[in-house]
Amino acid sequence: MKDVIAAEILTKEDVTALIIQSKKQAGLTWEGIAEKIGMSPVWTHSACMGMNAFAPEKAAALCALLELPEGAAEVLEESPTKVWAQTVPTDPCIYRFYEIVGVYGPTLKALIHEEFGDGIMSAIDFDMKVTRIPNSKGDRVEVTMSGKYLAYNAW
Repeated sequence: MKDVIAAEILTKEDVTALIIQSKKQAGLTWEGIAEKIGMSPVWTHSACMGMNAFAPEKAAALCALLELPEGAAEVLEESPTKVWAQTVPTDPCIYRFYEIVGVYGPTLKALIHEEFGDGIMSAIDFDMKVTRIPNSKGDRVEVTMSGKYLAYNAW
């Protein structure tokens, strides 16, 4: 994999494509990759998709694991530009939920597909709970969502 892209400058999109290709070739899951580099699957996928920046040691571990070309680690360490095409409300609380889906939506989809197969989480057969979690650095908001898995039908 290291000689795939020689001296050309890599973009986040290039590195994402190389990661996906290497992941498939190695027969790895996001859960497996995350475990091997010591990160959570959600964070790992999001950063691999260019939506978060890896710490240098994690970028190096991922590049070694997936045999990515020289220069890939530096790209993985770059701060991302988090842009998506949807128009979002301006209310700060509601906007943050759009931000979460904009940044982590592809990650959630990938992890759901990996765990359950090709399908969706229902928003009809669905439960959600909001809980305050006391924390010395400032209370945390915990949002727990649970939706029935619905596999796509083939016909």
